[in-house]
Amino acid sequence: MPKLSTPGHSRPALTKTQKFSIAGVATLGAAALAFSLVPGSAEAGTQNVTASPVAFKQNVDAQQAVEAGVIKQHTAAKDAVTAKQKADAAAAAKKKAADEAAAKKKAEDARKAKEAASRAAARKPVYANNLDGWIRQSLDIMKSKGIPGSYEGLHRNIMRESTGNPNAVNGWDINAINGTPSIGLLQVIKPTFEAYHVAGTSTNIYDPVANITAAANYAADKYGSMDNVNGAY
Repeated sequence: MPKLSTPGHSRPALTKTQKFSIAGVATLGAAALAFSLVPGSAEAGTQNVTASPVAFKQNVDAQQAVEAGVIKQHTAAKDAVTAKQKADAAAAAKKKAADEAAAKKKAEDARKAKEAASRAAARKPVYANNLDGWIRQSLDIMKSKGIPGSYEGLHRNIMRESTGNPNAVNGWDINAINGTPSIGLLQVIKPTFEAYHVAGTSTNIYDPVANITAAANYAADKYGSMDNVNGAY
């Protein structure tokens, strides 16, 4: 009996073999699609997994760099404070040493001055309060002033003029008549005493050392030395 075709279905019906063929192609296509998608997904997953540690490591490195910078600044500041403290300590020690040296030198100078004064006092002659002492003291002063004269010359003229009396006054010679009597060991008139007075001696014409020294200074000027005087002068 002949097959009747259903209206509206002009396509021929698929055979069983054709159906298996189409199913196989579809299966292969799905597998291929799945194969192509799976590697892509795997790669994307790998990228996501590896990207996260890299970013984390970068953050850690940045944080470590900041911490290292802070530590470096702190160390530099600490070193600067330590260096200043050392410099201040060195300056203080230097000043202390200088002060101690100055104090030591001052004390040493004072000690030396005291010793020198003591030696000078020990060397300073003590003159007897008599004719011998007066002549010797006058001779030392004359020597320091560059006034010539000897012990013998002074003693000889003193004995002739006043016999060794420091208060002797001549009231009868021409000088006395003129109002300026000769006074003292070497019978010096006041104007001569004042003109030839030697600094450092008394200004009293009766003082034996001052009288001898002024008279010797006058004789040195007029006669070269008291040693050259053998009479009234």
